[in-house]
Amino acid sequence: MTYDLYIGDRMFSSWSLRGWLMLEKFAIPHNIHMMGLYSGTMAQDMAHLAPARLVPTLRTPDGTVVGESLAMGETLAERHPDAGLWPADPAQRATARWLCAEMVGGFSALRTDCAMQLNHIWDGFEPSAAVKSDLARVETLWSHARTVSGSTDGYLFGAYSLADVFYTPVAARIAGYDLPVSPQARAYCNLLLSDPAVLRWQEQAHEVQYDQMPYDLDLPKREWTLED
Repeated sequence: MTYDLYIGDRMFSSWSLRGWLMLEKFAIPHNIHMMGLYSGTMAQDMAHLAPARLVPTLRTPDGTVVGESLAMGETLAERHPDAGLWPADPAQRATARWLCAEMVGGFSALRTDCAMQLNHIWDGFEPSAAVKSDLARVETLWSHARTVSGSTDGYLFGAYSLADVFYTPVAARIAGYDLPVSPQARAYCNLLLSDPAVLRWQEQAHEVQYDQMPYDLDLPKREWTLED
């Protein structure tokens, strides 16, 4: 069974990264199809997937089209119950679903002010009060997940799960804008971003050149490295 995954530019499309990690990290066979997210052709590219209109979009081996990342995750977990996309423990599983759902619907300031980019680290970025509030909420949720799971470090629920998938682009935002978080949160971000799959995605992101880099800021920048 091979799935088709439709994604946008790896450098910037945080939701595409989530969609890909769901398949890649849980060894679910898939083919990648690039949509013209920044070339202006995405509507045309995705016409055959209507009414889906955003990336990522998943097409199952039987031809069912699934839009929206959380629906994709639930579909894959249902179709591959032994893959371990959600934690096995019911309380942990419920909490992981909560974290993913809040990621989908929340953190608007963080997502708006700190667009994901995997090219460099902005030097001197000053987060707004709203971004700091979002970061505090993220840390509260991560801490709660660890209370439920008993995991003091590493992944939120011990084993890698969809919760880690959904927060990997948050980690990329924290790293890319050098946002203020606790040492424990920074260590978790570094764990997610040093994953070989994420590093491979980042390497492929650099294969595309842009005449004008999206989301550019009038700030100095430094090489992308994971800070302690």
